[in-house]
Amino acid sequence: MTLELTSLALLTEAAARLDQGFAALPAFQPVIDPARMRDVLQEVAARMQDNYPYPHPLYAGQMLKPPHPMARLAYMLALWINPNNHALDGGRASSAMEKEAVADLAQMFGWTTHLGHLCGGGTMANLEALWVAGRLHPGKKIVASQQAHYTHSRISEVLQLPFQAIPCDDQARMDLAALETVLQTGAVGTVVATMGTTATGSVDPLPALLDLQRRYGFRLHADAAYGGYYTLVDNLRAETQAAYGALNQVDSLVIDPHKHGLQPYGCGCVLFRDPEVGRLYKHDSPYTYFSSDELHLGEISLECSRAGASAVALWATQRLLPLVHGGEFATNLANCRQAALQLAAKLDADPRWQLAFDPDLDIVIWAAHATSASRISALSRAIFSAAAEVNLHLAVASFPADLLRQRWPDVLWDEDRVFCLRSCLMKPEHLDWVEMIWQILTRVADELEIGEHAR
Repeated sequence: MTLELTSLALLTEAAARLDQGFAALPAFQPVIDPARMRDVLQEVAARMQDNYPYPHPLYAGQMLKPPHPMARLAYMLALWINPNNHALDGGRASSAMEKEAVADLAQMFGWTTHLGHLCGGGTMANLEALWVAGRLHPGKKIVASQQAHYTHSRISEVLQLPFQAIPCDDQARMDLAALETVLQTGAVGTVVATMGTTATGSVDPLPALLDLQRRYGFRLHADAAYGGYYTLVDNLRAETQAAYGALNQVDSLVIDPHKHGLQPYGCGCVLFRDPEVGRLYKHDSPYTYFSSDELHLGEISLECSRAGASAVALWATQRLLPLVHGGEFATNLANCRQAALQLAAKLDADPRWQLAFDPDLDIVIWAAHATSASRISALSRAIFSAAAEVNLHLAVASFPADLLRQRWPDVLWDEDRVFCLRSCLMKPEHLDWVEMIWQILTRVADELEIGEHAR
């Protein structure tokens, strides 16, 4: 793997221009020791080699998408100023860039009016959305599917609100009949719709959830942290496409630009359809908000200090790659989806493998054919290790037996969970590498005699 280094020359050029903006100040030069710093940086570089090759297309395991070079450069450039986007005193330019970038995200979902801001990540974004929901429906239950991110149950505990997990159907989506049974109790204040689960990529049936909302009056929050950007692509199944088409009707949603948005970690976003929820954030600060009559981002955020560099990086990336249907960003994302479809088709056509779910987005879950859950799990672990030895990096994920009984009716369920192989084909380059990934999988299957000794 070769790291992209040519763009560093652009950073030097941009840093010189940034420095010109402060030329009127008296001369000041911080004292540094380049020789000592070089020694430490070389040590850091050596230590950082102890990583999986996350930027390479043969890394197809966990949900790790490399930042775009534009995001890296803009983030590093902003660090010379190190703005804090809590109040305008700490980050005037970066706060303005955050508002513009967040407005672009809201527009992507069809919202021309909104309230929103960046967060430290999806967990904090979901916390804020559920905190608002709890203020509007005090003491009422929050529900999400059993395949929803574990953060929802933890956040509910933090907020001291009751939480209940709703069973899933055989495609790992929220079971509507099971949900309605819970709704009939009248105890539910908020339903979380997951727009792309982090385990399987499954998208909850949002149009049907909106129908239930009209009948039962709960607040509907969409966790689109991973899958939200897929609203821009057109190669989804009709059912999934309909779910994204209904996103503009939810009460709140979160999206993580540090997933498909090509950003460094530490960049999530929470959005509210009704700006009036901003009143719930109202608080006083004796020294923070007096430099401007404009809205300070800290006035609509539970977080205090936040890296303005995240906003600068996001703004720059969206400037380079606008969030529009048919644009370069959307096309690259559609390539990720197409890569998943191609890999799933190859697996489905080979009798040695069995799909666990039909992919909704760009995550593929599968396993070797075997007669028992315990044997499937053992083979998944063996394939994971053998593939890594030849530089194909997958992931292993476990699922409850009840989720796969219908899909795999011939399996002896001697264990209540089964381990499967999981690939997140999140890089647009994965489309060009599906064939190599498949060749390596085939070689590993031959070496492990998958299919011959699967029993």
